[in-house]
Amino acid sequence: MSRGWTVYILRCADGTLYTGVTTDLPRRLAQHNAGSASACTRVRRPVALAWKRTRFTRSAALKREAAIKRLPRVKKLALVARGS
Repeated sequence: MSRGWTVYILRCADGTLYTGVTTDLPRRLAQHNAGSASACTRVRRPVALAWKRTRFTRSAALKREAAIKRLPRVKKLALVARGS
């Protein structure tokens, strides 16, 4: 049984932030760093995990991801800084 979906934010080598969802964060992080996960992160490697939240349903994770992507950069950085 799956532990649920994870919403995550990566900090790319150039300082940009990337938001995504997955059910297997270690695998997805490895894919991002291998250049096989996203065109966005492929050219901004290496990436490092900056923030994550788990135990979402798929629907809730996608909604949270979309909400985070709509935030301005300063609010994303505040989210990462406070860890919530």
